[in-house]
Amino acid sequence: MKKMGRPKAEKPKEIKYSIRTDEETESKLLRYCEEEGITKGEAYRRGIELLLKQVGCECTSGLWIR
Repeated sequence: MKKMGRPKAEKPKEIKYSIRTDEETESKLLRYCEEEGITKGEAYRRGIELLLKQVGCECTSGLWIR
């Protein structure tokens, strides 16, 4: 019998974060997500990638190096 349900994700997102933010930042985030058609989680991931690139870190084989 075939397995049913959603296919397994290539890189499952199993780690959860809870953050505190002010209303202005939340509003900016929601507006950005709506314009880009992405989730808040994806926006946070993009932000982390941008920050790491700004300080000269590069990702190779899943590890960030300077």
